[in-house]
Amino acid sequence: MNIYIVIPAHNEEDNIALMLEALVEQTLQPKKVVVVNDHSTDNTLNIITSFTKKYHWITSLSITSSQEHIPGSKVINAFNQGLNVLDDAYDIICKFDADIILPKNYLENIVSLFNSDKTIGIAGGLAYIKKENAWIYETISSKNHVRGPFKAYRKACFKAIGGLKESIGWDTVDVLLAQYHGWHIKTDKTLKVKHLKPTGKTYNKNSRYLQGEALYKMRFGFVLACIFSLRNTISKRSPSYFFNTIIGFIKSKRNAMHYIVTEHEGNFIRKQLWKNLRLKFI
Repeated sequence: MNIYIVIPAHNEEDNIALMLEALVEQTLQPKKVVVVNDHSTDNTLNIITSFTKKYHWITSLSITSSQEHIPGSKVINAFNQGLNVLDDAYDIICKFDADIILPKNYLENIVSLFNSDKTIGIAGGLAYIKKENAWIYETISSKNHVRGPFKAYRKACFKAIGGLKESIGWDTVDVLLAQYHGWHIKTDKTLKVKHLKPTGKTYNKNSRYLQGEALYKMRFGFVLACIFSLRNTISKRSPSYFFNTIIGFIKSKRNAMHYIVTEHEGNFIRKQLWKNLRLKFI
């Protein structure tokens, strides 16, 4: 299988070399890698260039966008610009972050997953963060959910969902749309990916309402938005998270923000979410 990878990178001088070295050391190397230098003001570009000079299958693209870290839209805009410079001869397309270290067998195992079941559309490992001297599981999502920093998509699935949405919530709606089109999601729990910057570390105070915006744009509806906000509030142990999410949802509805799914897709998403909730309590 031909594996293509796009890596958005913004001011990642502390991490990008570790990420690219992990790709170089893969037991199954990708066919093409594009690193998108997104308006970096540090040494990121020079580090990327040191790799592009040594490895013909690693290329770079520099773009200009906002300096502010805007969850969702900034990273997917960079991903899409990197995707646009690639040809269409891939079997698997990966969106990887610049702040991860992959185990050496990551790509080999991902290919094995896709080969094992033709209905698998999205695959990945699990994220681990460093706490003191140990790497522990980053408990912000189910172990059955493929996290945004290291997602791999089968080409047919990627095309079916229309690629990745330039919006907060992109790494949830892609899974829901894949299921809508009949694809399955699979994690390989033996693949422990080191996540060098825990999720949310670079977010600013203006990001606090964005989760509510994401739930609105995915047509969750108010009741499901409250349920999922409460669940995440409990896991995060942060009462303010619930109120910020609901405020974000209400503000998005008041401003009539554009949905990122159709009405029919939204109906499926709500039914799927209610089904998953019922299964947890049966």
